[in-house]
Amino acid sequence: MRIMGLDFGSKTVGVAISDSLLLTAQGKEIIRRQEENKLRRTLARIEELIVEYEVGEIVLGLPKNLNATEGAREALTAEFKEKLERRTGLPVYYWDERLTTVAADKAMMEAGIRREHRKEYVDKIAAVFILQGYLDRRAREAENGEK
Repeated sequence: MRIMGLDFGSKTVGVAISDSLLLTAQGKEIIRRQEENKLRRTLARIEELIVEYEVGEIVLGLPKNLNATEGAREALTAEFKEKLERRTGLPVYYWDERLTTVAADKAMMEAGIRREHRKEYVDKIAAVFILQGYLDRRAREAENGEK
């Protein structure tokens, strides 16, 4: 079993998948959305990836404001979560995604990726940060006998 991480945005969905040992997250792709309110193709592509990578659960970035209040996209993300659960039958967990896009941008800057090319990758890398944070927490909880 693997875990999928998603960075859900108005125009794109960044996708990351864990390794089979649930230790590391790898960016897989960015699903480009035609229209913000239409999710059929997006959900179909996510289902294909679930089958291809034998995904058993999903982690979805939750867009909160920096002060932990509800963000403008939080309601849309909750609707997306419901659709994901209904369509895939998999559990979907939230992960606080505050500053993941900033971290992704900084990582690309440090890697020498030119500014004009960064937006091509930022959502996929943000999905990696979301999933890796979740995997790291799972590992710590397992070490401490929690969950």
